[in-house]
Amino acid sequence: MKQILCVANWSEGLKPEFFSAGRRALSNAQVHYFDGDEDHNRSVSAFSGTPEQVGMTLLTMCDALIPFIDMRSHQGVHPRIGALDVCPFIILKNSMQVEEAIAWSNDIAKQIAERFSIPIFLYEKSETGRHSSDLPFLRKGQFEGLAGKTLNPDFGTTISHPQWGATVFGVRDWLLAANINLYSPNDDVAKLIAKKIRTERDTNPILTGIRALGFELASKKKSQVSMNFTTPDKNSFDDVYDWVITQAQDEGIKVSSTELIGVIRPKDAQKATHLDFSGRQIVV
Repeated sequence: MKQILCVANWSEGLKPEFFSAGRRALSNAQVHYFDGDEDHNRSVSAFSGTPEQVGMTLLTMCDALIPFIDMRSHQGVHPRIGALDVCPFIILKNSMQVEEAIAWSNDIAKQIAERFSIPIFLYEKSETGRHSSDLPFLRKGQFEGLAGKTLNPDFGTTISHPQWGATVFGVRDWLLAANINLYSPNDDVAKLIAKKIRTERDTNPILTGIRALGFELASKKKSQVSMNFTTPDKNSFDDVYDWVITQAQDEGIKVSSTELIGVIRPKDAQKATHLDFSGRQIVV
């Protein structure tokens, strides 16, 4: 059976009614994760099923959640360009050819672009040469930087939607999203560590393929090294954790906690695994 995982990222992490609507929209899906963060003002939803099930669920979520979001007043530490900021798809259990998954997801992207009058940029495996396939590049300038500019999207309008911005969409490989929080209300050390990761990742095997940013977590009086492991089978989180601890200690800062965001895949299986904050494990 064809199976695909969707990890839709939304630019809202505060409103209880947003999460209530999201849970209702997810009621017919195999849900692996749906949680948000006050400081990022962002939430991540992860759900899987057949392409038909996932497509229907995503469209239902868009109908339910996008109207809650107004990017003109959105504030959060995480980079973002739109209400549905980024929406990646991952093939499960080698059940589909990449080309088939791209064609299917492009159809969904076209429907969302038309329904909400938003520009959609394809990235990663779905990108066609129209622009960069790199997510950080596509997010340059963020929502505010896109306003009023003529864009070159793959689907939708050439002008960013005034309320909902733009969206990045596409098929990608597995990715591990993990945060390391520091006992420091100032984000200087977190930014320094993130910059070191970006500088050394091409020469230090421990840091291969890691994207990193440093954030202030004002509500928690802490700071955060936020990381995406784009080649998770080549990394040991333990090694990266130890490396970050050393860097923080050199600056006189201790590590507070770690967070796993979304879904992970065990190295020995084409499965999706999620460990939520209570330690519960789900495998599909």
